[in-house]
Amino acid sequence: MQFYKHHVFFCINHRTDGRACCQDHNASSMRDYMKKRIKQESLSGAGGVRVNQAGCLDRCELGPVIVVYPEGVWYTYLDEEDIDDIIDQHIKQGQPVKRLLID
Repeated sequence: MQFYKHHVFFCINHRTDGRACCQDHNASSMRDYMKKRIKQESLSGAGGVRVNQAGCLDRCELGPVIVVYPEGVWYTYLDEEDIDDIIDQHIKQGQPVKRLLID
């Protein structure tokens, strides 16, 4: 049995050498927004959802990126509406958000 039903990792990498990075797209703010929504919906904690920051996930050129485990589903996003769709469709209903998927 796993401790969390879903574990969400947000890349919040910040590069200073001019290459693309997730932090260029407000990744920390989007992570904070998801954490807030997950808590508001009583989805957090043991048996629920854990939202964490991650260092570079080596996909910043596709970014911003998050990965949801245990499924290993990778997403990109633009705004809070995209985060809402990931929560409502994937986290709550178990259906990946096809328009946000990355390979």
